[in-house]
Amino acid sequence: MKRLWDISPPLHTGSPVFPGDTPYRQRWAASIGPGCPVNVSELTLSPHAGAHADGPLHYAAGAPAIGNVALDAFLGPCRVVHCIDVGPLVLPEHLRHAADGLPPRVLVRTCRQAPVDRWVDDFTAFAPQTLEWLADRGVRLVGIDTASVDPAPSKTLDAHQVLLRRDLRVLENLVLDDVEEGDYELIALPLKLVQADASPVRAVLREL
Repeated sequence: MKRLWDISPPLHTGSPVFPGDTPYRQRWAASIGPGCPVNVSELTLSPHAGAHADGPLHYAAGAPAIGNVALDAFLGPCRVVHCIDVGPLVLPEHLRHAADGLPPRVLVRTCRQAPVDRWVDDFTAFAPQTLEWLADRGVRLVGIDTASVDPAPSKTLDAHQVLLRRDLRVLENLVLDDVEEGDYELIALPLKLVQADASPVRAVLREL
């Protein structure tokens, strides 16, 4: 069997979300007991909780919902690149050491340890020119181990606008703590939420 790496954070009550976003909540609609043979839960959460894929609808009015986006970008060869402690923005120069023969999917590790149990404001994001640089090299999906490809205070979402213009798919809130630099197979399919701006994913890497 090929080795798998689960690169999704745990999702539960208390999981961090963007300030103001809907947190994870769960209640039991039915519980096993006399007259009831099953447990059935009800979930309330932002589709941006945990590891997730943004759809174009998230950053452009009238753009496709995540359930209407083709799945091929979310499945296939990818490269994990370490850009740990590079500062507020991942720049092209931080990726050049791993640029030869880039596959269509690039995941960037910026954290020594992903903050899966707390919110942090000063996370590393992508510089817009870095996404342009990756798109110019045939990359179709980018991923990062922080809450957003844009800095937390951004109101213009310049990196997201590059995603829109270059038709790039994106994964956010990954956990790459235990993943070495190198090439893998990515499997991170979004749900078919045909009205939603994003979808949770169970993101995994598999050795080639």
